[in-house]
Amino acid sequence: MQPASDGQAVQTDGVVDFEAIRGRLFGIAYRMLGTVGDAEDVVQDAWLRWQRTDRRNVRNPAAFLTTTTTRLAINAVTAARARRETYVGQWLPEPVDTAADPALGAERAEVLELGVLLLLEKLAPAERAAYVLREAFDYAHRQVAEVLGTTEANARQLLSRARRHLASARSAPVGRAEHRRLVEAFVAAARGGDLAALERLLADDVVASSDGGGRVHASRKDLHGAARVTTLLDNVLRKYWRDSAFRLVPANGAESLLVAAADGTPEALLALAATGRGIERLFIVVNPDKLQQFAGRA
Repeated sequence: MQPASDGQAVQTDGVVDFEAIRGRLFGIAYRMLGTVGDAEDVVQDAWLRWQRTDRRNVRNPAAFLTTTTTRLAINAVTAARARRETYVGQWLPEPVDTAADPALGAERAEVLELGVLLLLEKLAPAERAAYVLREAFDYAHRQVAEVLGTTEANARQLLSRARRHLASARSAPVGRAEHRRLVEAFVAAARGGDLAALERLLADDVVASSDGGGRVHASRKDLHGAARVTTLLDNVLRKYWRDSAFRLVPANGAESLLVAAADGTPEALLALAATGRGIERLFIVVNPDKLQQFAGRA
């Protein structure tokens, strides 16, 4: 997709209008689908449709492209769910490096967190789209309705159902400063192998979820409780990460822990969801296919 040398030709080809909103299109598709590859496929499909469109009749290219991408993403949700039924072990969203693409997390970063993306998986596709457009990108109810091809009243209902589901399944998170403090304390305890300090950071009913995708050994079920999660961390720290490097990285708009081998190969990314009671959810992504963005970051 290379711009032509002639400025007028560029405009005629629609490249300028598309590139102006490409980041937002990816942000919508990624939040809908939870994987970089699926989101990129949707954006590419939107580009192909944009090329086949008589753009002289399009008054608002951004609105047209947003609508096209959102509807393509809604359609892609069904196929993605079917693939995940055969996924080996637990499926977690693919982390994205928001240091490499700060704009991705610029809009209401909370809707980018792994825990929220995982909850969005339980919503109907239209509910998910309404939530993403409104909560992540601040689209007006009227605009959400236009994108989804429904009435404003129905768009409000979709959003209301999505909000209720997320509110019932998620406690109020700590602020950014406290989240960073907890992650830094977690990293320090992990580096020092201080299991007592790790356990003190965990809520009593903490839940740990691991995603190896059949590529790397990982627990195929959630682990519940501070004692069991601490035992898990003890095992991986001693058996697998003894000589690994630990560092903080911005992933999905929040500080996370990257574990990498001496050559910089990423071995795991740990994302934390914390409330006033401590770390309530621990997401451990060890599937190497989902860590490629973080290569060389250690």
